[in-house]
Amino acid sequence: MTETQQTATLANGCFWCTEAVYQRIKGVEKVVSGYIGGQVKNPTYEEIGEGTTGHAEAVQITFDPKVVSYGKLLEVFWASHDPTTLNRQGHDVGTQYRSAVFYHSDEQKKTAEESKTKHQPDFEDPIVTEITKAEIFYPAEKYHQNYFNLNGDKNPYCRIVIWPKLKKLGLEIKPVE
Repeated sequence: MTETQQTATLANGCFWCTEAVYQRIKGVEKVVSGYIGGQVKNPTYEEIGEGTTGHAEAVQITFDPKVVSYGKLLEVFWASHDPTTLNRQGHDVGTQYRSAVFYHSDEQKKTAEESKTKHQPDFEDPIVTEITKAEIFYPAEKYHQNYFNLNGDKNPYCRIVIWPKLKKLGLEIKPVE
């Protein structure tokens, strides 16, 4: 990471969906799917799926703050999932699918808290998104990386869940590099 780059770590359900969204945001330079917030070292997808490790499926985003602000990334975060459902996004259920912002600095924490308060009126129910200090982020297995770009036209989940999300946000469905 260069001096001009920053990191954001966000969890809002399936990381395939989240990765696909953020890969299409100008100023985002890299998105890595992975696991954060649990107590098991080097967790696997299978362990995460059991819901016993405490980890959330998340993405770690490297971005250029001169092009896209952390606040703008949070705007996309609130718009791209339902932050009022505890441990659930759509048909994905379990603590691994919780809504969470993992901050990397006091400034990010403050921005996240202010953004959460700002967006609460957008939802009928209370936002349950946790705002937690980022700790160890474990990249997911290779086959999870860049998933939508590699499988978007082959996997029914991508067409049923990710395509509509991208369309709702006004983002391209075609693969990005």
